[in-house]
Amino acid sequence: MGRLDGKVAVITGATSGIGLRTAEVFVAEGAKIVIAGRRVPEGEALAKQLGAACTFRQTDVTQEDQMRALIALAVDKFGRIDCLFNNAGGPAQTGGIEGLEVDRFDAAMATLVRSVMLGMKHAAPYMKKQGSGSIINNGSIAGRLAGFSSSVVYGAAKAAVIHLTRCVAMELGESNIRVNSISPGAIATGIFGKALGLSIEAAERTPAVMREVYKAAQPIPRAGLPDDIAHAAVFLASDESSFVNGHDLVVDGAITGGRNWTQQQQGYVELRKAFDHGT
Repeated sequence: MGRLDGKVAVITGATSGIGLRTAEVFVAEGAKIVIAGRRVPEGEALAKQLGAACTFRQTDVTQEDQMRALIALAVDKFGRIDCLFNNAGGPAQTGGIEGLEVDRFDAAMATLVRSVMLGMKHAAPYMKKQGSGSIINNGSIAGRLAGFSSSVVYGAAKAAVIHLTRCVAMELGESNIRVNSISPGAIATGIFGKALGLSIEAAERTPAVMREVYKAAQPIPRAGLPDDIAHAAVFLASDESSFVNGHDLVVDGAITGGRNWTQQQQGYVELRKAFDHGT
């Protein structure tokens, strides 16, 4: 018996990384899913892999008519929508405040924030009619603390997602609809390569590099994996989290917890050497 037996979910940004792995795990846990993405070959291949429990729809999550149609498809095909995972995203312009281009700022905000709003807006009426539902928004530790993204725009957008989640949770919770966010830490996906200007194809080949780069960034001695976020999403989609609402679930191996223990102790060693030298 799966943890999501009988549930219907919509997952955006499902053609790679976190979204792809979440789709696989949701189906393994018994859910029926509708997945969305911009890349048709990848979306259709994943739907074929997952079988009758999965349907793909090409979707630009920044466009209201397409988001409305995506949510309606889940209800038309499977009869209901129990979970929406607003996972779609992407990198934003890097660099300092003086060099930001307004068009690129607006595009990033549309992808990272407007899409989340649209998903919630169009899922809410169906969930209200059912009297239940779980909405999960993909945040980031960059939305909680500065300095965890190469882009100030990305950090600001994710902060908006986290707080928008709380605001909507206070409203929809009264209709027995839970709204939570997940804030990943250093997860080995292609988004880092995309942020640094690599093509989509090249960026999708970088997770192995990221696993090596980030293996010592946090106390847990490995980089985060898409599985880590997928299983957190399963918890928030399942009835196990029926009293969790308005929460930002940080999945980061404690990278935001403070200085790593070994780093701290090495600092004391150097300080002792400085004291000895000074006296």
